[in-house]
Amino acid sequence: MRLRLQRPWSRPPARWAARWAACGLLLAGLALMAQVQAQPAPVLEIDRAEVAVGDEAQFPQGVATEPRALPDDWARWRGGAAGAVWYRVRFDAPDATLPALYLERVCSRVELHLNGQLLHRAGHAGRPGSRACQPPQLVDLPPALLRPRGNLLDLRVQGQPLAQVASRRHVGSLSALAVGPHEALAARHARALTLQVGVPQAVSATLLLMGGFMFVLGWLHRAESHLAYFGALSAGWALVEARRWLPDLPLAPAAAEFLQSALLAFVTLAAVQFLLRHARHRSPALGRWMALQCALMPASMVLAGAGRLHAVTGAWVLLFALEVAAAAVFHLRLRRRQHGQLPRPAAALLGLVGAALAIDLLARRFALPGALVDAAQLVVPLALVVVGLRLVQRHGQALQASEASRVHLEGRIREATAEIERNFRQLSELRVEQVTQQERKRIAADLHDDLGAKLLTIVHTSDDPRISALAREALEEMRLSVRGLTGKPVRLGDALGDWRAELMARLAQSGIEGEWEAPDELPQTLTARAYVQTTRILREATSNIIKHSGASRCAIRCAIAEGDLQLVVQDNGRGIPMEVDGRLDRGHGMASMKHRAKQMQGQCLVESGPGYGTVIRLTLPLDRATAAPPLGRGPADSMTH
Repeated sequence: MRLRLQRPWSRPPARWAARWAACGLLLAGLALMAQVQAQPAPVLEIDRAEVAVGDEAQFPQGVATEPRALPDDWARWRGGAAGAVWYRVRFDAPDATLPALYLERVCSRVELHLNGQLLHRAGHAGRPGSRACQPPQLVDLPPALLRPRGNLLDLRVQGQPLAQVASRRHVGSLSALAVGPHEALAARHARALTLQVGVPQAVSATLLLMGGFMFVLGWLHRAESHLAYFGALSAGWALVEARRWLPDLPLAPAAAEFLQSALLAFVTLAAVQFLLRHARHRSPALGRWMALQCALMPASMVLAGAGRLHAVTGAWVLLFALEVAAAAVFHLRLRRRQHGQLPRPAAALLGLVGAALAIDLLARRFALPGALVDAAQLVVPLALVVVGLRLVQRHGQALQASEASRVHLEGRIREATAEIERNFRQLSELRVEQVTQQERKRIAADLHDDLGAKLLTIVHTSDDPRISALAREALEEMRLSVRGLTGKPVRLGDALGDWRAELMARLAQSGIEGEWEAPDELPQTLTARAYVQTTRILREATSNIIKHSGASRCAIRCAIAEGDLQLVVQDNGRGIPMEVDGRLDRGHGMASMKHRAKQMQGQCLVESGPGYGTVIRLTLPLDRATAAPPLGRGPADSMTH
């Protein structure tokens, strides 16, 4: 019997999909059943209350009340009146082990009384506090104070009238109430607390840190002044919104409203200057006006008094909004002119911020949904965070590019410096060479004109053949030295012609038969130094043959092989004796020949044996001894033999 094992993943995909779908439906059903079983008792939403005006410690008795819908905004019915307002609601005890009351918004202080007992207080009425409105409140309702039916919940609210606040959002008000189990209201309270306090607090802290960093960065790099204005804008906006997330500060409500409104002028200055500086535009006149505006606004609020704060602030805020809008439009136009097209991300972000500011501006005058206003108030700081991160990124990229440019420039400077130094050395060497060449020409001219003329006179006027011969040899040696001093290159064919004429003449005068063998056409050239040294080697070799060899025949062969000039001088004399062979390099003749060959990177070999004659082999590399063809003849070329 054979068993066939099948891997689970080898089954048909449709079967696997059906099984996974069944498991998913089963889990969803179990979760739904658990949710239904764990669903808390319903929450009672309270949207109406009886309202009475009075500063009593308890709900006023015998005072006429009127029903009002919640949320209630004092700007609708109280006008400029100040003081406390009582709200009374009736409800039955919820069916919950731990009942609670959820209060989303109240401005600015509240006391809760349950069935005549003080239960909760937010914002002490006897001390100043900087909060315009209290954060969301979740208050547990003690079961011992609850009745099964007809519980009375009294709320004493103390707030500011519309005339004494900068924004309608800060006027005395009370939101709708919710009564139900604590676990059902805790999630709503945590969510509202996060959106109204936690997120603004985190964003504002980010703006403060980023603003300080950007301000210092822009201050240190004056060419990037828009960074400093953006840092001031970020920090200023965080301070404007500080009353939303900071704990109560020891400031009276009127003082807090005054400072918050005065900061708007500073924020407007920073926003306008940032938009202009970021587009590389400066306007000193506009800067002076914006600075003056920062002083005029608080002065106007002081002159108008606390009773007209809302009207004066509203006019200034409208002016600020128009200035920022005009700066934004001008910013987009400048960038479009600079880059040839409208920067769409910047335009979209400015449009979004403009819409959020418009909603905030309308909320200062009209009653708008709280969720819409809260969302709009989060748009601006979040947009500032995004812009700040982008500016930091671009500044970092600019620093990297600047550093790369600096390193590249330093490299170019080093290369240029090295090139200049090299050129200077070459110029110095060329100058020295020119001076040396001029001095050589002067010496050659002096030798030719003075010494050459005198030697030539001795040659032609002396009656003594020996003196005449010595003078002629001296004249030839001087002619050779002058050619070396002038430095003019010599064609190899011309050099071979000179050597043949001189050597064959000397051998014939000594009674030695001479034989010359050399190629007909040789395009190479020799430097003056190579020509002089080779001539002296050949002269020394010929002198040795005439004086010491006793030869009757001498052959001189010239050839070009593997880029070398090869000269072979061979005689049929008696050769070099054995007792002298070991001392060849000690004499001046042979040693000077080898030394001259070595100076030209060549070599001079001497082969000899008693009774077999002597062979001198001179090898000279042409790539080290060649030069450009001569352009003309020097003083030595015009000298007669």
